[in-house]
Amino acid sequence: MEKIPMTGHGYVALENELRHRQQVERPRIINAISEARAHGDLSENAEYHAAKEQQSLNEGRIAELEDKLSRAEVIDVSKLSGDTVKFGATVTLVDEDTEEEKVWQIVGDSEADAKAGRISISSPVARALIGKSKGASVEVVTPKGPRSFEIVSVRWV
Repeated sequence: MEKIPMTGHGYVALENELRHRQQVERPRIINAISEARAHGDLSENAEYHAAKEQQSLNEGRIAELEDKLSRAEVIDVSKLSGDTVKFGATVTLVDEDTEEEKVWQIVGDSEADAKAGRISISSPVARALIGKSKGASVEVVTPKGPRSFEIVSVRWV
């Protein structure tokens, strides 16, 4: 069974979503199915079919979350150090063409959120950064074409 690396923050977020789906969504959907059943003929009951679809999606996500949590390898980022980029590092980059600064934390696939500054360990940018140190120049092929970045800092938050 392949382990899934993630930060403690990512693990807690998955646990919270699982708890919400089991304790809030599941009972809500069961009530919706019961109410729809009370309306009679199920073959032409749109509310019933919609609630059953919601139930299927919710149960599928619950199974997915349970699987991820069972295979999680939580990495305590606060115990990591050094100048080399690896999982959990918060890296400040400067685009060598535009001088624009970007700050990314390298996290597990399930906790990646580019808008929040967290990129997946399997993303092209993270793969290019892994093993590099402060001051290194990195070439990354992005959807917008090849870009060059300089690593300004590597921090452990």
